[in-house]
Amino acid sequence: MSRPPVPPHLRKPRNGRTIKEAAKLTGLTEQTIKRWTSEPREIYLTRAEQRRTQIRDLKAAEPKLSLRAIAARLGCSVGTVHNALKQG
Repeated sequence: MSRPPVPPHLRKPRNGRTIKEAAKLTGLTEQTIKRWTSEPREIYLTRAEQRRTQIRDLKAAEPKLSLRAIAARLGCSVGTVHNALKQG
């Protein structure tokens, strides 16, 4: 049986630590750390779709822009840009 997700206002940042490091530091299990630090899936999927739309819009507005240039502007990887344009 799975536990309910932690509400967003109670989520804790890991401050650059890995899940394993945070678990060792706090004495909690890795699963608990994941549950406390991960954003809800719905929010992640919404953010990802917004990013894909932003990539497609930028490429449509400036067709000569390279994948690297788009990635640099949006602060994401070239692979993310490539996948968004490939799917679009």
